[in-house]
Formats: sequence, C-alpha cells, structure tokens
Amino acid sequence: MSQHPDISVLTATCPSRTSLARIANKWTAMIVIVLGDRRRRFGDIRTAVDGISGKVLTDTLRDLERDGLVARHVYAEVPPRVEYELTPLGHTLHEPLRALGLWAEQHINAVLAAREEYDARR
Repeated sequence: MSQHPDISVLTATCPSRTSLARIANKWTAMIVIVLGDRRRRFGDIRTAVDGISGKVLTDTLRDLERDGLVARHVYAEVPPRVEYELTPLGHTLHEPLRALGLWAEQHINAVLAAREEYDARR
C-alpha cells in the first residue's frame, strides 16, 4: 500500500477525495446510519432507507465493502442468508453521519424558509 505524504481533500490529485465523495453520497450516509446499531439483511436495509432502489443499494453496499466500511456475511442456508454490518472503520463514520442526519431533520424548516425567501427575491 502506498503512502501519500500530502493528504488533503483540497488537492485535486489526493485519493482522499474519492473517500469524501463516497461519504458525501446521500445513500451512503443513510445506509451507514441504518447499520449503526446492528447487522441487517438486504431487505431490512431497503425497507429502512425509503426510496432506494435494489440496484443502488447493491452498488452502494459493494462500494462500502470495498472501502472497508461494511462487512458482508453469507450464511450457507436454504434460502441463502446475507447480512451486512459496519466494520470498526465504518463505526467511526456512523456518529458523524448520524449527527448530519439529525442536523438535517432539526433544521429543515429553516432551510425551507430560506429557500422560499431566496426564490421570492429571484
């Protein structure tokens, strides 16, 4: 694994930008929030994250697994059972993303009012 001496998301060539882009994705944030308390099956995640398609959930879970944030557990049962959980690295991301989600919920009325005010001036 190569080391990057000048890690800064503000630098165009810094690989941390891809991590930031993944973390900033709305589906990533919601999935990490959902997985924060326990392992879940695909269908449970899809139910919890209203509006996500099966394809987007599959792709996002794969990306999170590739980045070391989510672990996939396959059980040799009939029918097969697959569960997902946050890794220790993924757990370090849970609290900040949960805080962002709470901020969005707590401040949505102010944001909507600001949008209306802005749009009225346009």
